[in-house]
Amino acid sequence: MTNSSEQTENIADRVIGIIVTFNPDIKQLSKLIDAVTPQVQRLLIVDNGSSTDLASFFAEQTNVEPIVLSENYGIAKAQNIGIERAQTLGTDYVLLLDQDSIPTFDMVTILVAAASTKQKKGIKLACVGPRYHDPRQEVPVPFIQIKSYRIMRQICESKDSVVEVDYLIASGCLIPLDTIEHIGAMKEEFFIDYVDIEWGLRAQEQGFQSFGVCGASMEHQLGEKPVYFRGRHIPVHSPLRHYYHFRNAVWLYRQSWLRHNWKIVDGFRLLRKYAFYSLMTSPRLQHCKMMSLGIWHGLLGKMGKLDS
Repeated sequence: MTNSSEQTENIADRVIGIIVTFNPDIKQLSKLIDAVTPQVQRLLIVDNGSSTDLASFFAEQTNVEPIVLSENYGIAKAQNIGIERAQTLGTDYVLLLDQDSIPTFDMVTILVAAASTKQKKGIKLACVGPRYHDPRQEVPVPFIQIKSYRIMRQICESKDSVVEVDYLIASGCLIPLDTIEHIGAMKEEFFIDYVDIEWGLRAQEQGFQSFGVCGASMEHQLGEKPVYFRGRHIPVHSPLRHYYHFRNAVWLYRQSWLRHNWKIVDGFRLLRKYAFYSLMTSPRLQHCKMMSLGIWHGLLGKMGKLDS
């Protein structure tokens, strides 16, 4: 009979983890590495041109392969570089992670089990991902799916629930490597923001399905200091991040393959964000300026890293 430690080891052999870093908090990154390393075959850290010298830190790590980029190429390209390396090494799945996430000790085991179950049923699997909890929020963030013209927040009825979603956030996302070969890589011209959304919707348009796994969990901080508004903590990013968020969303709405209801529902949500961030965040004028520039560039199709 196979014991639980052997089973965990076999599952770990099927997964390569990819962490993308940019000027990381070393203590936080150390916690992430300690949490992930026992759960994967190998851990790749793609550093996106951090100004901090991380050479000595990387030298102290075991079973970690650093890939140091000369400048910040954006999260999409960094993820693609990590995925290409994983393809060279050979594995069944890649696990994408942000530097500010901490998975539970059994997250990967639960995700692989859910993925295998779906694949055995003949489902074209895009990805599976965990519930994540922002420690600044009171409850875990729900999974999202748009049906008809409504946002459906997929509530986990039990830990055994596996719910279909339109997309998953990149961090904690477990993707079969052969799925990436069918769907294609992350869109590098997005630089950052909406990368995971675009990929998930592109996969969906090609007949692949994504699932949120309620029994898998991860701690993850979304955005910078949130704003408390009407009983909710609303994530807030920098004006520059809002530029990319709005630009990439508008670019996505212009694509002929995207479902009409998704354009309408998400576009309405984007308008609400524009109003909220213009009125409720500081510096308001800078947020408004960068969001407006993002919308304009999205309409023009001007993509890539914003010139400083």
